[in-house]
Amino acid sequence: MRAIDLSTVTWRKSSYSNQDGGECIEVADNHPTLVPVRDSKDPHGPALVFPAAVWASFVGAVKGGDLPGA
Repeated sequence: MRAIDLSTVTWRKSSYSNQDGGECIEVADNHPTLVPVRDSKDPHGPALVFPAAVWASFVGAVKGGDLPGA
């Protein structure tokens, strides 16, 4: 698998993140087929990279309340 250079992407905080500064994720929208995701409290840490279709399915499930509560 080829490494993805995320050094120049623009990150944005998810609208579903906790506004108190905890439990926050950031996503980068600049890749048409991939969605990089990282912990906003650790901006130099690792990022997870999801196929765009998988991420869209996840976001749809969150918005639709289809995920079980923790």
